[in-house]
Amino acid sequence: MGDNPTMPHDHSPLRVGVVGTGAFGRNHARVCRDLQADPQLNVQFVGVADANPARAQAVASEFGALALGSVAELLAAGVDAVSVAVPTVAHLAVARELMQNGVDVLIEKPLATTLAEADELQAIASQNNRIVQVGHLERFNPAVRATLPLLTKPMFFEVHRLSIFTPRSLDVDVVLDLMIHDIDIVLTMAQSPVKEIRAVGLPILSKKVDIANVRLEFESGCVANFTASRVSTERVRKLRFFQPQQYVSVDFSRQDVLVLTVNDGPSAADDDPFNPASAVASALPGITPFKPKIDAQEPLRAELTSFLNAVRTRSTPEVSLQQGRNALAVALQIVDAIAEHSQRAHLEALTGSVS
Repeated sequence: MGDNPTMPHDHSPLRVGVVGTGAFGRNHARVCRDLQADPQLNVQFVGVADANPARAQAVASEFGALALGSVAELLAAGVDAVSVAVPTVAHLAVARELMQNGVDVLIEKPLATTLAEADELQAIASQNNRIVQVGHLERFNPAVRATLPLLTKPMFFEVHRLSIFTPRSLDVDVVLDLMIHDIDIVLTMAQSPVKEIRAVGLPILSKKVDIANVRLEFESGCVANFTASRVSTERVRKLRFFQPQQYVSVDFSRQDVLVLTVNDGPSAADDDPFNPASAVASALPGITPFKPKIDAQEPLRAELTSFLNAVRTRSTPEVSLQQGRNALAVALQIVDAIAEHSQRAHLEALTGSVS
C-alpha cells in the first residue's frame, strides 16, 4: 500500500483501483483495465470497491480485478492511486480514508457538496502530501485541448449542454450535474474573477432543478451565457466564443473545432477544394475559416493518464483541487441565485421546492 509520504520516482507498477461501480465507476474500471497495456504508464489494476457486492462483482469480473466491499478492503489489497466515483455526498468520507492511508485520488465532479467539504479535502491533501485531481472530464476533450492554444481575449461565451432525461445523478441538480463541466472550462478560458451572476432554473421531472439558464459577468468585462438541461429531446454539447476578430465554435460531442477569423484580404481557403472549411469560406467572404488538428483520444483515458502521470511525478494535476473548488464555488453561487429568483417569481407554488 502506498503509505509513504511521496511516491517513489522509480518505475515500479502503480497499483490502481476504483471506489464506486455505477456508470462512472464502471467506465473508470474499463479504462484502468485498458491502461495496463501501456508500458510507459506501468499500471496494475487491483480492484473495485462498492457497498453493493453484486455490482462490485459484476464490474470486477468484467474487467479482471478484485471485487471488494469497502475502502478498507481496497487499502488492504494495496493501492497507490484510486478513482473516487461514489455519489457526491460520499466524496469527502471516501477520499479522506484513502488520502489518510497514503493513496492519491481522482475525485469525480462535482468535487463536493459544499465549499466546507472542499476546503476539508484541500486540508487533508496538504497534510498527507497527496495528489488530487478533479474529474472535470471535458477538460480532456480533444476539441478543448485544441482550442486552448487559440485563446487571445475571449469576451463572450455561449454554451449549451442538453441531455435526455436519465435517473442517473439525481442527487444533485443540473448545475452541479452538467453545467459544472462548462463552468470549469469557461473559468479556465476567461481567466478572470466572476463579478455578477444571474440565473433561473426549474425542476421538471425531478425534485431538483432540471433546466437552468445562467449569465456570468467577469471582472474583465467578459460575459458567458450557459444553458443546461437534462430534459431535452436531443443531446447537444457546444461552446462558442468571440474574441477580437475571431469566432470559435467547439462541439464536444463531435470533438470538432471551427475558427472564423476576420481578415482584410481574400480568404486563403477560397480556392482550395480540399480544405474542409472552403464551403464556409465561399459563403463568408473576408472570413478565413480554420480547423485546428484534433488528436483524437477518449477523454476518460486522457484524464486517467494525466492523473497517473501526476502521481508518478508528484506534480500538480491538469485539473487541480483548487480549480475543482473554484468551479464548485461558482456552481453553488448559481444554485443560490436560482433559489432567489424562484422566491422572487413565486415559483415554489407551481413547481415545489428547488432546493
